[in-house]
Amino acid sequence: MRYERRMRPRPHRFALTAALAAGLLFAAPAFAAGTGDGELLPVLEALVLMLVLGKLGGALFAWLRQAPVLGELLAGIALGNVGLLGWHGLDAVRTLPGLDLLAQIGVLFLLFTIGVRSDVTRMAAVGRSALLVAVLGVVAPMVLGWFTAHWFLPDRPEIVCWFVGATLCATSVGITARVLGDLGRTDSAEGRIILGAAVIDDVLGLIVLAVVAGSIRAAGSGTPFHATALLAIVAKAVGFLAVALVAGRWLSRHAFRVASRLPGEGLLLPLSIALCFALALLAARMGLAPIVGAFAAGLVVDDAHVETLRARDRHRRSLDELLEPLAGFLVPVFFVLMGMRVDLGAFGRAGVLPFAAALTVAAIAGKQVCGLGVLERGADRLAVGLGMIPRGEVGLIFAGIGATLMLGGAPVVDGSIFSAIVVMVVLTTLATPPLLTWRLARPRAAASEAGR
Repeated sequence: MRYERRMRPRPHRFALTAALAAGLLFAAPAFAAGTGDGELLPVLEALVLMLVLGKLGGALFAWLRQAPVLGELLAGIALGNVGLLGWHGLDAVRTLPGLDLLAQIGVLFLLFTIGVRSDVTRMAAVGRSALLVAVLGVVAPMVLGWFTAHWFLPDRPEIVCWFVGATLCATSVGITARVLGDLGRTDSAEGRIILGAAVIDDVLGLIVLAVVAGSIRAAGSGTPFHATALLAIVAKAVGFLAVALVAGRWLSRHAFRVASRLPGEGLLLPLSIALCFALALLAARMGLAPIVGAFAAGLVVDDAHVETLRARDRHRRSLDELLEPLAGFLVPVFFVLMGMRVDLGAFGRAGVLPFAAALTVAAIAGKQVCGLGVLERGADRLAVGLGMIPRGEVGLIFAGIGATLMLGGAPVVDGSIFSAIVVMVVLTTLATPPLLTWRLARPRAAASEAGR
């Protein structure tokens, strides 16, 4: 709460930043003219535009009490579609390899940070309700997403429809947590169930992503896909997370203990990032998405392991605080780049807008099934379902990975599908704060009666 009020921008600051952004756009033709001066200059020029406009968009949405990620995403959509106005100076930006690399590293930092903020012990202590809500929150949206994709994309392979369904699985923990914090309902029965289920939901979603992506890679390589292959991918994903949590916690404890005996300060951040990259690399070597390893690395870093190194920091900053500046730079690059890859022209094609609308309905309806998993008496089942709606950054990550997977020489998630998924992510993320606020702000007695 204090942080949000302190960071809430003032209107005159918007005017100043908007003037700077306008100046950058005015200078953009000069940027484009210099893109032949090596590989670094185009990346630097693109970063100037992406960071300034992305932060401006994020600040605007924060001021409107919405998720800043939406502002970054919409800033990217605006940048990526200026060609519709007749100027194509930024068309090459979305395919710059350097930007794509920074965006992928940004995703690793994002999942690593989410893992650091998650508590395995509290995840295990939230009870059966959170687990049931999480399972229903993965299965129901994925099945509805498959039916929706199968209806609108009848000529696409079945595995593509399953991948579209998988993008509907995730729940954005950060957006729901912010609303619960604003209302002072984090420790309520609904708050504990929603937050616990959302974290478990993300873990299950990563496993689903590993399974579907592995199936696509097998199909792309011409390998016959059998039930045994599916079981092998599931076992690999679950086994990796289990081993990473056990072995990684042991490795983390001993690595940071050895590091605490070394002279100097500033060791906590580089060692933690090395652990993140190491587990991400290991996950990739096993055929899983690197973000699975990054998330697992965040889970295994315990506060007790790093306390000695933290005590040597002159400001006693936690790992989360140390990661914040890096994530503040790299994560917006990912979201702005994802926005730039949204082709607004695709909505002029037949069926894209209805597909986006149907996906949004499936995404919202699928999460309402979550309420059936609430076992606590008096808990508001509808509030739990509403709290599980936002897809936020995780849905975009799934879509971004789908755009890199190839099947039959074509991307699994092409421009039309990607644009429809982004619309779904934006609408579900925008809808959740007002809906959840409306439901939880009601008198508790009335809410309890309604939840029975």
